[in-house]
Amino acid sequence: MADDERIVSPEPSDDNEDSIEKSLRPQTLAQYIGQDPIKHELSVYIQAAKQREESLDHVLLYGPPGLGKTTLAMVIANEMGVHIRTTSGPAIEKPGDLVALLNELQPGDILFIDEIHRLPKIVEEMLYSAMEDFYIDIVVGQGPTAHPVHFPLPPFTLIGATTRAGLLSAPLRDRFGIVEHMAYYETADLQEIVTRSADIFNTRIATEGAHEIALRSRGTPRIANRLLKRIRDFAEVSPDHTEIDLAIVNHALTLLRVDAAGLDATDIKLLSTMVDYYDGGPVGLNTLAANIGEETETVAAMYEPYLLQRGYLKRTARGRVVTATGYAHLGRPLPNSEGQS
Repeated sequence: MADDERIVSPEPSDDNEDSIEKSLRPQTLAQYIGQDPIKHELSVYIQAAKQREESLDHVLLYGPPGLGKTTLAMVIANEMGVHIRTTSGPAIEKPGDLVALLNELQPGDILFIDEIHRLPKIVEEMLYSAMEDFYIDIVVGQGPTAHPVHFPLPPFTLIGATTRAGLLSAPLRDRFGIVEHMAYYETADLQEIVTRSADIFNTRIATEGAHEIALRSRGTPRIANRLLKRIRDFAEVSPDHTEIDLAIVNHALTLLRVDAAGLDATDIKLLSTMVDYYDGGPVGLNTLAANIGEETETVAAMYEPYLLQRGYLKRTARGRVVTATGYAHLGRPLPNSEGQS
């Protein structure tokens, strides 16, 4: 199954889902559910910046996809009372693209760059002076008429978001004054998110139903909202249900092949392949990706993180290994092997 077809993929599936996500986004830190330590810190930094009438220090948000980094950037802009310009690393192909974005900023405004680890090196280097001293030097003209131009910028805040913080260069990373790691969400926070989203959808949901959706959402709000939308369809066409209760959640997610831990058919295939063909591992990432018909990068970025977090999989020097917890989830007997834990 391709990643864009997976209901438990933490990436947006299409433009329509992105539009729906926007309708569900909180507008303030008070409305933003979860990530409490980050919210507390940001509230202090925002209040202090506003009291000094300064722009907020540059912010780096990193963590797995689907946890609300873009939403939090929007909330920061609302709390600061400034405009925000959004783009992504791959969209800024040359220095001129960055200049055009920076030229549109007013004092205090926010420039949000998603996937900032994918900025071209020449663009990244231009950001250094922009972030540190609020100016850029550009070369105008060509050949003998070319000459440098010192281009001052208004004080602004750069918010960078990345799922691959390790790929950021040290000079860029060091220029962020505020660095926050966004972690997977607790079940209670996801349940609150599901309940809030159902209210926005004008959909009745039982406490037990919201809790079960939260349990199967892989710690990720985007997945929780996607599951809610799909389950709502089942509830609306069912003559026996006037709300999303535990029974309809279990029925819908069984048909959607999302198990009690939030694993789908691809996750089960990955673990089963390791058990059936490699005695649970260790097995190399390239070999594993080839066996399940996926790109190596997709396995590493999209499938592994949650399996590692749940303790079904572990990384060793010799490759990936299915753990005792993983065997138990598959309902398989644990072999006598040094590779297992």
